[in-house]
Amino acid sequence: MPECEVLVIGGGPAGSTVAALLASRGRDVVVLEREHHPRFHIGESLLPLNLPLFERLGVAEEIDRIAMPKYGAEFVSPWHARPVTFEFSEAWDKAFPLAYQVRRSQFDEILFRNATRKGARTLEGCRAISVEPRADGATVTSRSDAGVEQRWQTRFLVDASGRETFLAARLGTKRRRRKPNSAPIFAHFTSAARLSGKAEGNITVFWFDHGWFWFIPLSDNVTSVGAVCWPYYMKSRQTELERFLLDTIALCPPLAMRLCNARLTSPVTATGNYSYCAERSTGDNYLLLGDAFTFIDPVFSTGVYLAMHSAFVGADTIEHCLDRPAKGRAALKAFDASMRRGPRIFSWFIYRVTTPSLRDLFMDPSHRFRIKEAVLALLAGDVYRGMPFRWRLRLFRLIYYMHNALQPRRTWRAWLQRRQSIRPA
Repeated sequence: MPECEVLVIGGGPAGSTVAALLASRGRDVVVLEREHHPRFHIGESLLPLNLPLFERLGVAEEIDRIAMPKYGAEFVSPWHARPVTFEFSEAWDKAFPLAYQVRRSQFDEILFRNATRKGARTLEGCRAISVEPRADGATVTSRSDAGVEQRWQTRFLVDASGRETFLAARLGTKRRRRKPNSAPIFAHFTSAARLSGKAEGNITVFWFDHGWFWFIPLSDNVTSVGAVCWPYYMKSRQTELERFLLDTIALCPPLAMRLCNARLTSPVTATGNYSYCAERSTGDNYLLLGDAFTFIDPVFSTGVYLAMHSAFVGADTIEHCLDRPAKGRAALKAFDASMRRGPRIFSWFIYRVTTPSLRDLFMDPSHRFRIKEAVLALLAGDVYRGMPFRWRLRLFRLIYYMHNALQPRRTWRAWLQRRQSIRPA
């Protein structure tokens, strides 16, 4: 039976990052990836705080070559006269003025091959199918594309399986988030009309009656377009997926204009409600990274950043557990707190992003008390470095609640509508 110090299930951004970090420190790491790179994945928009992580991994130049620079985020609302653009250069910390849009097939492969170069044993087309906990680690059974099964003994297990949620599903700890409760339908288009000049690579978020759209320009004239909708609307579908997506786009005239000369160049894909959280991110000799632990609505493009940040914290945590077992429990507790911190901060805004009051505040951002800089810091992903702008975000929340209080009828109608919208379908 083959052995390793650390076995990682999943070769996406979280799994490849933790494997590269641990292997570069001399750890014996095995990565089981069920697919073969390159493979399609959604979630192409990154955050400015991703870029320092690329530098630390040694992949910054490779990623820069395949990326579309993203200097900000545009928000378009049918209830407001003009679009608004938030530029990262205006955030609290001016050191991170841009982010990237990437094809995930290329991006994920760069990270995966980097883990291999750093010394990890990376196996593609190899799916984990069962796990047996042991006092000194775990035994994991894998199955290759050819049907060959193998049992692995490992001292520490890392679940980076993404939305498959390998461990949480088997432990019965996965819980659907009711707030927000949404589902996406998405595809790629060529020749979509983009913003001009420096803003060409900016992501655009379009609000509409049934949720919101993303518009993510990639570097090869391809644009990722997706609708994140309430369950009742997805359940109303009576046509095949392609027709349903095109009909949904037609409900948002500003987006339809951007796509009037575009051509659909990928299959249309839809998933069920994809906001969830596991009850715990750690246990005896294991931890969960990124989407294997939790996933929140992607309106702020947080997925890849949260996954990679969890991998950096996870690598240090694993070394504590392996080398200093007496301090392992404290390290796991600190890791769990870190895993919950980012999603908790983002979720307050994400849950309310479709409410009239928050839309008003986003579409008319305030420069007073540096509130706009604080919100931009949040949009840049700056939630783990002490947050010196914390009280400005609290002030933003207070203003939001005051907006609601000053318009009680609108607030009440919006609450009733949302309650109907997020009901399970």
